[in-house]
Amino acid sequence: MASEAIGEIRFVTVDSRDPERLAEFWSRVLGVEVEERFGDGYVILARATEGAPRVTFQRVPEEKAGKNRLHLDLRVTSIDAATRDLEELGAMRTLDGDFEEEGYRWRVMRDPEGNEFCIALMPPG
Repeated sequence: MASEAIGEIRFVTVDSRDPERLAEFWSRVLGVEVEERFGDGYVILARATEGAPRVTFQRVPEEKAGKNRLHLDLRVTSIDAATRDLEELGAMRTLDGDFEEEGYRWRVMRDPEGNEFCIALMPPG
């Protein structure tokens, strides 16, 4: 049963040792510009689509450790072509292999700081 929202997602924030570098990678992946910088190490990308939350990068002192508990899923038209393009930008393919279930097909990748994300063929919607 749906209830009244307490809040809305405005930002998806990624901890980063080098937010400028990671923002450059993700701006190229998502085809958006850096929209704003503030404080000591916050970089915010423009929205990829109207109403979508913005992706932002926040400087942290520690390296990434362990598996992400939250990750981004990107819809692509070709997993192999997207993999090639992402690797050229500095992403790495994980050794997990490819997955397929209920009309979805996906591959796990890592951005230049090791954060996992998926590229996927997804049903419309």
